[in-house]
Formats: sequence, C-alpha cells, structure tokens
Amino acid sequence: MLSTQQFLISSRPRLCIFPENHAFWRRSLRKLGMAPPILSLALPSETGRVLSIQSHTVQGYVGNKSAVFPLQLLGYDVDPINSVQFSNHTGKLLTLLLKNLRTMRLDIWCDVICQVLNGQQLWELIEGLEANDLLYYTHLLTGYIGSVSFLNTVLKVVEKLRSVNPKVTYVCDPVMGDEGKLYVPPELVLVYREKVVPVASMLTPNQFEAEQLTGLRIVSESDGREACKILHAAGPPKVVITSINIDGNLLLIGSHQKEKGQSSEQFKILIPKIPAYFTGTGDLVTALLLGWSNKYPDNLDKAAELAVSTLQEVYTLDWPLEKNWKVRMIETMVLVEDQLQAEKALLQRTVNDYLSTGFDPQTSSLEIRLIQSQDDIRNPQVKFKAEKYN
Repeated sequence: MLSTQQFLISSRPRLCIFPENHAFWRRSLRKLGMAPPILSLALPSETGRVLSIQSHTVQGYVGNKSAVFPLQLLGYDVDPINSVQFSNHTGKLLTLLLKNLRTMRLDIWCDVICQVLNGQQLWELIEGLEANDLLYYTHLLTGYIGSVSFLNTVLKVVEKLRSVNPKVTYVCDPVMGDEGKLYVPPELVLVYREKVVPVASMLTPNQFEAEQLTGLRIVSESDGREACKILHAAGPPKVVITSINIDGNLLLIGSHQKEKGQSSEQFKILIPKIPAYFTGTGDLVTALLLGWSNKYPDNLDKAAELAVSTLQEVYTLDWPLEKNWKVRMIETMVLVEDQLQAEKALLQRTVNDYLSTGFDPQTSSLEIRLIQSQDDIRNPQVKFKAEKYN
C-alpha cells in the first residue's frame, strides 16, 4: 500500500484507496492546493443551486428528466437525486407487464424496470454531500415520493439544508394523484398535510391534490381561491394550483401571500385544452415556476405566465371526436403549414411531431419534446396573461 507521503505526491491521487477517510483526504488535498474547487460553489450561478429529489426515467421525460434540463437552461446548477427510476414512463409499463406476465419472468422484469431509493439511502447521499462540504443549496425541489419513510427523510433534508442556508427555498410538488384517484399510499396524504406543507415555500398541487391537502371540494374558482388561502394559513407563502377543471374550462390559479396575516394576491390563467395526454408536464411546470419565480420573486403571476406560455400556444386544435383521426391529421398539418410564422410552444410541437409520423396523439400518452423546445424554455413568448382577482 502507498505511504501517506507517496499518496499525497502522486500525480494521480486515488481516493478510493481510503474510502472510509474519503472526506478527510478530500479536505486535506484542498488545503494542500491539490484538489480542484467545486465551481458551482466557488463561482455560483446568479440564479442558484438546486437539489431536486423526484422520479426518473431512463427513456422519456418525467420527474427529474423533465425538471433538470429546463432549470439548467434557465441558468441554475441542478443536482438530481432519483427517488425512483424506471426504464421508461409508467404509461408504457402496463404493456410491458402484460408481456412479461405471459413469460412469467416477473422477478427479472421487476429488477430491470424499476429501482426504488429508500429513506436510509437518501440520507446516506445527503451525509456524503455534507462530508464533502457540498450541502449548500439555494433551492430544494421535490416531486414524486412513494413512501412515508422516504417523505419523512425528505423532511430531515429540508431541516439539514436550512441549517446550512436558512434562506433555502423549498418548492414542493405534492405528487399524490389526479382525476379523483390516489397513486401513492393514503397515509402519505397526512404526512404532506401535517408536516410537509408547513415547511414548504411554494406548493404546486393539481386540483385533486389541493382537495386532498385542504379537505375542500373544488368545484368553482372561488373554491380554488379558498383552497389557496387554507394552504397559506398552513405554511407556504406561494401556492399555484396548476390545473383546475371547471365547467369544461382549464384554469391555473395562483396565490401569493407576501406577508403572514395579510391578504394574498391571487390570479388565474385560462389554459387552452389540447386533446392529448402528455407525460411529465406537471414536473416541468413546477420546475419552470421555481425558475421564473426566483427571477421575479414579487411577481408570481409573471412567473406563471412564463411557465404556461412555455408549454402552450395561442391557437389550439379543434378535433371533433367523430372525425377519423387521419382526416384530423391532414387538417392539422394544413393548419400548421398555414401558421408557420407562429411560434410553436412545447406541447403543440409535441403533437405536431407525433402527427408527422402518422400517429394519432389521442390514442396514448405522449412524451414531450423537451430538447427540441429549448428556445421556448429559455425565451418563452408570453401569450397567456394572468388575470388578477380583486
């Protein structure tokens, strides 16, 4: 084994020789001027450094795959931790499951398809960051979390990050379900309601999740506004209910309580419906809200306008269900050809690209065209204005 002196003067130091003293040697090398600085800490970006804890897919864009790249485009350093990782999005897993059921190779299928990080493993990663003096973050972003133990560990992470930087902004997307159905254990709802909401800086539930967190049935705009007030009283100064279906209309309702005890500034954005289902849009919207609200800290409505306009366009497609999809495709391509001068936002670009391959976008969940839409992410054209409530 190399002596300590040989190790230190080696042109290629091998820290793995002393795994149990990795942190010690790293600090020692820094003091001796041999280890390079961590540039995201030594020369931090003007926007911030984000720790993002959520799901991941090897192929496709959901969770961290939907959040990290857009935040980087907006100028943030982002360190992702994957709470769970799939080979591909769960919208396609049912087909794979049925296929593997026929071959009875569930053990192999489960090992390959899904890997889950537990609370202890999450904490070990945090301890590793702390041991190497890497735990300074300006923002924490969380998305899908599948167990109570993991969520309780996330709460420990919030406390730890704020012990290092008391000004850490915690943006929480309480991913629990949609359209009246939970897809997490029911006991998770109580942990979110009683423990997570009080420590969050911004909360971005959908309509169903807001109902779960407040116990209020949301069937009108006034209900949505009241739900925001209930959540403000519990903790977060910023609340954005990212999608509310009311009388066939899709709305975003946002609320910013700038001082505790004061009335909140509330607004809505009417969102056009596109007749297709996209994966990863909720994760993307929350990331964009983090990115833009940090740049416009006193203008949550402006941040929401930029986030919505990244995904949406002024014109939408009217696809009567009774029409053959190939007829719709031809009509759509003609429409697109006639509007080449119009900017295509992310979701419309996704639909157009699927149509160009001859696929009916209404028949399955769609993977968003994130890489192809990076200009929209960096410089969205604001086409959807927030309407402030009195």
